[in-house]
Amino acid sequence: MSNRRINGTTFLVAALVATIGALAFPVWSYADRSGTGQANVAAGTVNTQWGPLTAADRDLIVRVRLAGLWELPAGQQAIQRAPSEAIKEAGDHLIVGHTDLDKRVRIVAAQLGVELPNVPNEQQQGWLQEMSAASGAEYEYKFVNLLRSAHGKIFPAIGTVRNTTRNTLVRQLASDANQTVLDHITILEKTGRVDFDAIANDAVAGTTASPTGPAAPVPGQVAPSAPAAEASGDVKTTSRPSPAAPGTVNTGRPDPVDSAGVLQ
Repeated sequence: MSNRRINGTTFLVAALVATIGALAFPVWSYADRSGTGQANVAAGTVNTQWGPLTAADRDLIVRVRLAGLWELPAGQQAIQRAPSEAIKEAGDHLIVGHTDLDKRVRIVAAQLGVELPNVPNEQQQGWLQEMSAASGAEYEYKFVNLLRSAHGKIFPAIGTVRNTTRNTLVRQLASDANQTVLDHITILEKTGRVDFDAIANDAVAGTTASPTGPAAPVPGQVAPSAPAAEASGDVKTTSRPSPAAPGTVNTGRPDPVDSAGVLQ
């Protein structure tokens, strides 16, 4: 009788252990399973003295370099060929912005050991060829909209890396790239040639998500005014909004530290 009780108790304990183990297993094993977000990030990450360097960090470094490799010649072409001063001004901003940003990305890449491309990719070469083959109003349209679309697509990628990177050099590069891209978007829009309908349609092509946000306004119905968002109480502040005029971007910033001697 006692043997039966012992055997029964042993069986019950073993069953409980097995059940707890089955429940716990997915918890501790899931983080190590290939294909999960954290595992994929960790697999491509290397440690540096400036913090972890992920595959996404390296991708942004390469994309910043590639942007300069095709936008610099595009800007030069605009100054030499564009019939209007607004397009020439945009070309000027492209040259100045990417000359500065390319200097910064080469310094960062050298410090982090990231190999950079030396020619634009196939798609970017195709864009340059499209512009070279056009003239007059067609040239201006292609110049403005190819560049505006490209800048609009890299803009959120820069924000994502700026938000997630743990590497201080990449974080600063993302900040610099953000200012340069916003400046170029602003000056391209200033030409008055941006096809916003085409950009919006391209952005939603293939998407199936339902609209979100506030309900559509009702014609003839006045929406109530919103109260000001202000700090309460006697709060002293010292900072001020950006000094740049509305519609412009202040790109003044200190030169990077060239510890790898790239500029020597």
